Amino acid sequence: MSLAALALPLSAQAQAAGPDQVVYHISDTASQALGGLRNIKNHLDTDPSAKITVVTHAQGVDFLMQDAKDRNGNPYEIAVQELVGRGVKFEVCEITLKNRSLKKEQFIVEAQFTPSGVVRLAKLQRQGYAYIRP
Repeated sequence: MSLAALALPLSAQAQAAGPDQVVYHISDTASQALGGLRNIKNHLDTDPSAKITVVTHAQGVDFLMQDAKDRNGNPYEIAVQELVGRGVKFEVCEITLKNRSLKKEQFIVEAQFTPSGVVRLAKLQRQGYAYIRP
C-alpha cells in the first residue's frame, strides 16, 4: 500500500474529528500574557476553526483585570475583546481570587470564572484539548 493511500484515511479522520480544541495555560502575566495572546491570534489566523480556551491562575489572572496594561502600555482588554469576538474563552481560577483577596468585579467583562484552574486544565485535556503553555 502506498503512503498516499495511508495518508488519505488519516486526513479524513482528522477532518471528521472536527476543529482543533486547544487550551492555553497562563500562570504568569509578566512572562506569558503578551506572547500568549499573540500566539492565540496567530493560531486563529492559521486555523480559524480552532476552539480555544485560555485558563489562568496565580499571577496569570492579572492581564484580565480592569485597566491592566502590557509592558508597552497597551491595554490587554482590547486584545482579549478581539479574541473573544473570534470565539476564544478566557477563564479565571476562583481559588486564585480567594488566595489573593481579589473580587470578580475587578475583572473585565470578558473574563469567565472556573472553580479551579488546574482542575479545569485537567478536565479539558481529558476532553481531548491540546495543552499549550506559552
